[in-house]
Amino acid sequence: MNKNILIHDIKTICKNIAPLAPKFEDKTIVITGGMGFLGQYFASTFSYLNKHLLKKPCKLIIFDNNITGTNSIDDPSITYITKDICKELSISKKVDFVIHAAGIASPYYYQQYPLETFETCTLGTKQTLELAKAHNAKYLYFSSSEIYGDPDPKHLPTMESYNGNVSTLGSRACYDIGKRAGETLCYIYNSTSNVNTSIIRPFNVFGPGMHERDYRVIPNFVANIIRKKPIKVYGDGKQTRTFCYISDAMSGFIRTMILGVSNQAYNIGNPSPEISMKDLVGVFSDITNEDLNFNIIEYPSSYPSDEPNRRCPDIKKATIHLGYMPEISLKEGLTKFYTWAKKHY
Repeated sequence: MNKNILIHDIKTICKNIAPLAPKFEDKTIVITGGMGFLGQYFASTFSYLNKHLLKKPCKLIIFDNNITGTNSIDDPSITYITKDICKELSISKKVDFVIHAAGIASPYYYQQYPLETFETCTLGTKQTLELAKAHNAKYLYFSSSEIYGDPDPKHLPTMESYNGNVSTLGSRACYDIGKRAGETLCYIYNSTSNVNTSIIRPFNVFGPGMHERDYRVIPNFVANIIRKKPIKVYGDGKQTRTFCYISDAMSGFIRTMILGVSNQAYNIGNPSPEISMKDLVGVFSDITNEDLNFNIIEYPSSYPSDEPNRRCPDIKKATIHLGYMPEISLKEGLTKFYTWAKKHY
């Protein structure tokens, strides 16, 4: 990773959550999927807190089966374990927090691994909830904005109370329905075993560290820009999203760990701008100062065609409960990502 961008992002995250940092002193934190995109930021953030803000360092135990995650950092406070979390998890030392961030979020990859995707959301969630139950640990579940499916326009921006419009039959169901099942497991363990569970529904988080072959829209666009190839815009290009830069998202995630109300779900994302994929090309044109070519194409067979038309979060609940408010504009975030990608793609 470009160290200057990474260090700036980590410092920004730690500055934003500094008042909460003492809550992690001398604590043990389990993170699943800890070698993925989000996992590397969790590891780097807690490593920085240990070196600069915590009187007594926290310890991280990171699980990953390495299907899609490859990132790790060298830090004596972090223990990496290669393991399938769908099988029993046993840790002898006291655990204070469990962050279940394991999952295959890219549509390209969850089409390649549909059963693994679904089992991580279900069996993996059950095993990590059992671990939290055994240690009386606070549990943080990474769900997804995908649980809303293709929202009715009356429910845009989308609040956490919206029940969703999701198909059980289709190439996205392994992820969408899997994440919904994971939320239900959180509810069950909270209700029957008093496990303190908080649920995060991230909305299109992006930033340095996303793989060139992630196959989601921002890495796809940037990879083609760098290769001087026309950008490929799937469908009709009118589908819209909002995007949240990683440092804003991480501040929301960590706030949820400490301030999240048990048995509640929180949208974490940036509600503006809601932008079409065709207009996203225009933002990159401004960033690169180039007249970028793009082609509207049919969805390739490797990518699910039933994607939602719109996605935009209502974050009032996270703002009220957590004090969460994103600060990085879309153009600023994309500029940082493009600067990083030029050196790594």
